Amino acid sequence: MSRRLASKLWFYHRGLSLLLGSSLAYGAFSCRKTLANDRSKGEQWPTNSQLTIEPRPTPFHKTRSENTSSHDASPEPTTASKDDDVPLFEADPDSGAWASLSERVSNARIALSAINWSRVGDDIRDSLLPHWAKDLPAYFLKLQRELEMAPGSLADEIWQEAQDPWLNPEIARLAKVRISGDLCDEEKVFLQRRKRHTTRALAKYLGIPENEVDPEDVPTIAMCGSGGGLRAMVAGTSSYASVQEAGLYDCVTYTAGVSGSCWLQALYYSTVGKQNYGTLLEHLKRRIGVHIAYPPAALGLLTAAPTNKFLLSGIVEKVKGDPTAEFGLVDVYGILLAARLLVPRGELGVDSRNLKLSNQQVYLQEGAHPLPIYSAVRHEIPVEETESSIKGDERSVSQATKEKARQEAWFQWFESTPYELFSEELSAGIPSWSVGRHFHKGFSSVRDNGYSVPELHIPFMLGIWGSAFCATLSHYYKEIRPIVKGLVGFGGINNLLEEKDNELIKVHPIEPAAIPNYVLGLEDQLPPTAARSVFKSDHLELADAGMSNNLPIYPLLRPGRDVDILIAFDASADIKSENWLSVADGYARQRGIKGWPLGAGWPRKNTPKAKIAADIEVAEAASPQQAAGRIADARESNRSSESSKGKNDDESTTQPSSSSSELGYCNVWVGTTLERTSEAEPPPPSKRLDIDGDWELMEPNAGIALIYFPFLPNPDVPCVDPDTSDFMSTWNFIYTPQDIEKVVSLARANFKQGEQQ
Repeated sequence: MSRRLASKLWFYHRGLSLLLGSSLAYGAFSCRKTLANDRSKGEQWPTNSQLTIEPRPTPFHKTRSENTSSHDASPEPTTASKDDDVPLFEADPDSGAWASLSERVSNARIALSAINWSRVGDDIRDSLLPHWAKDLPAYFLKLQRELEMAPGSLADEIWQEAQDPWLNPEIARLAKVRISGDLCDEEKVFLQRRKRHTTRALAKYLGIPENEVDPEDVPTIAMCGSGGGLRAMVAGTSSYASVQEAGLYDCVTYTAGVSGSCWLQALYYSTVGKQNYGTLLEHLKRRIGVHIAYPPAALGLLTAAPTNKFLLSGIVEKVKGDPTAEFGLVDVYGILLAARLLVPRGELGVDSRNLKLSNQQVYLQEGAHPLPIYSAVRHEIPVEETESSIKGDERSVSQATKEKARQEAWFQWFESTPYELFSEELSAGIPSWSVGRHFHKGFSSVRDNGYSVPELHIPFMLGIWGSAFCATLSHYYKEIRPIVKGLVGFGGINNLLEEKDNELIKVHPIEPAAIPNYVLGLEDQLPPTAARSVFKSDHLELADAGMSNNLPIYPLLRPGRDVDILIAFDASADIKSENWLSVADGYARQRGIKGWPLGAGWPRKNTPKAKIAADIEVAEAASPQQAAGRIADARESNRSSESSKGKNDDESTTQPSSSSSELGYCNVWVGTTLERTSEAEPPPPSKRLDIDGDWELMEPNAGIALIYFPFLPNPDVPCVDPDTSDFMSTWNFIYTPQDIEKVVSLARANFKQGEQQ
């Protein structure tokens, strides 16, 4: 290839990358038309004239009651001082995050302008150049047209509407941090109403009169799906559809998700899913046959009404409303996901009500549907302290300090519901409608116009919930390890990386997305177990909860939810090598949760007894920090055991192989509420029930029943294997209607195998 041609290819690649990485995400404000459904049927939307005459409310700190004087702010909202408890945002439109956005888009424009597109077409054969490449400049110019926030532009229209309380009523409301480990009041009311629905549904499911069912005897059933991208979303939707078709779904009180299972929940509680999993599957067949990042499809939605405003409104509100906001790869990812998942076929029926998590409350009125729980994690990585040695200026880090830092790297879970964003670790939460605004000393901030910013849009949350690519280097290596296992020299490289795992687990090659930190200034009000570092940043970095546990078990075990039966559908990629169920043992022990089936899951064939003992020791940890340290110790012990395997391989070091260690399509464990007689007595692991072992559920000391459906191949559905079928890879973003039908068939076959049990 000539140097001239190579140079043109380089410029083409650079321009395209910048377009998709910057222009697509940072400056896509094009058309002036409003969303077709902004004035929905049955709702009284204000006219344009009303937008300018609506009186501004009195800033909240002027009307706050006397009993909150410890959090009182300065009397004037436009006057900031060092003692002001209500920080105000800058009004300059060219400051902060917006200026950064404009600069990046300008750089992308310069890069694309450097390409002589007419000459590129002559020098590069059509077989090497995508047919849509010649249209990129036109797309780019269209995107640039509205960049400068000129009056009448789409971006200006979005920003004006963002400050209107008729369209965004939450901006006029004061938000306060709720500091308590209890469930929020809204969820408590929901539980009372949902109980009436589940009582009727259970009677119908069992075929008995409703008056013969005592509501007190109706169990609280939770259902959860795993992480795994589109595979988990499609497989989870298929499994949930099977449950819904069987009539059991109406008996469920909670659903919970990680990654792709969060996506399916967001779609179910929207106008595209229509609260029916069969309808949702049909929607997926029409929308995910195109890759989320395919430029013509993505750029087309971002440059034409009404989808341009639907997708770009969140970008304008986030970047204009928060001068300190970062807009990165995860945010781009979320917008691309929304363009595929939240836009219906035909692309004209987009509904702006699907953009806010708090709007899902309408589907929970009177307890008509289960409460969805969405999960994310914050990776707590303390910096190793340094200690001065006695001699001179030498500084060293003691072994005890290193050990402390190693043990204190753990994941903090954050759960989102239509009611609240909450962290059990912090015992603090905020209303879902207030996510996206800054807080200080327990109260939300206001802008200099007396309003807060609108609720952070769901597209950004889709990115956070499914941001598996923000994992640590250690997680990345686990993903690619099976692929490179057969390479020459793998053993030495593997040993080296395993030795450095404590360092790799603290490095994120791609930064997670961030939301404003709502616990700033609350150091003296939160539990002492809260990490001190959480009070040092104005934003919280959140990522895919699958980095901690690919099943959202922790939120479902939260005190107050009192789950009796937990049904888990696991479509994880590493379903046979990772025991996500046993990881919850430590959580149950730390929180003192009675009834969890300790040891649920399965010891693999020839599992070292030392490894099993180490797992139980981890479960005995008194804190997340201690558990993290014991996990590291268990990993070292297991590695030593593996290296000596073959030298001392006898029956005393391994568990005997048995069919009981194999998974079936439906696996049931039941915990016990019995207490141990002494601390020295080891906790007995629960046993998986046989098909005719249902009687154990009725025992007076029976605890939580765990029903586990792993997504396994089934001989009734040939040619579909979650482990080997290419289209079921976590990193696949294209599912044809035929692919989806295969997944649906496998999910139905597996559920049918375990339905009676």
